Amino acid sequence: MTKAVNMLSILWMLNTGNKITAKQISDKLEINIRTVYRYIDTLCASGVPIISDAGHNGGYSLLHEFVEAPLFFDHNEQKAMIHAARFAIEAGYPFSEELEGAVSKLKMYTNPEQLDRINRHLSGFDVIQPSLNQSLESILKEIEVSVAEGNTLMMEYKKGNDNESLSRNIDPYGLVYWKGKWYVVGYCHLRLEIRSFRVDRIGKLSRTEFTFERPLNFSARSFFLDGLLPNSNDQTQLISVRIQGKVHALDELCQHWLFGHALIDRTKNLAGFKLDKHSIQTFVPYFLLPYGKSITILEPTFLKEKLIEVASELVNHYKNF
Repeated sequence: MTKAVNMLSILWMLNTGNKITAKQISDKLEINIRTVYRYIDTLCASGVPIISDAGHNGGYSLLHEFVEAPLFFDHNEQKAMIHAARFAIEAGYPFSEELEGAVSKLKMYTNPEQLDRINRHLSGFDVIQPSLNQSLESILKEIEVSVAEGNTLMMEYKKGNDNESLSRNIDPYGLVYWKGKWYVVGYCHLRLEIRSFRVDRIGKLSRTEFTFERPLNFSARSFFLDGLLPNSNDQTQLISVRIQGKVHALDELCQHWLFGHALIDRTKNLAGFKLDKHSIQTFVPYFLLPYGKSITILEPTFLKEKLIEVASELVNHYKNF
């Protein structure tokens, strides 16, 4: 381990509030006892109030007030970080191994009481996500590093309905995790515009010798959501959608990522939304179909007609199957 890691480890040991000898530190970290003395001197010189007691029951300890202060993380902060780590790992975070290592270090340098509390909170906390394709891990790592360092990438990308991949260079501006899928947002040199790409549709990826600078204050998250949600600033281009239904169905509908954004008014059995025509004619009917008879579309008429068309196609599909 590096000098910085060893010194941090010593500080963690002292922060438990227990007295510890140089020999115990030496054995724990597997370093020479003279090295321990040097690290202790360095910590003292940096302002850490280490108390040294000589004699049979001697050893090193921290000034009591220093131990009581939240030097690193208090219990709630430790709990929050470990819960967040579990979320990230289940979501397919590309640096899961490193994250688990950080959590292990956090547990290693807590006292037994703290560790028991952490484990009790963690044992009742689970996250269920679709399993991530492990082959994506290396691609996600490459994209993340290239975003940070400003490296242009060459990738082979296949659209959803295409059988062949197209090669293109992109300047990756950011990664976005959305509804169980990873997306990279960046400038596409083939289309000459900023676009988003699903990472699981990337066949090959490699770093080029070219570099780029990301636009100042660019947000991959905002760009991605702007492509999904209607522009609420231009009300003239939005159409009123009114849906009547059972309370539980409307409650669930109003929590949907699209309808929640477009909600204008709501009463117990009625909800009003403002949506763009393209959304209404394409994916909105498919969002509403699973609600069945628990909702009724009052307006617009062409949404009702589109839903009838979608339902009829589904019926005919199974009649002819």
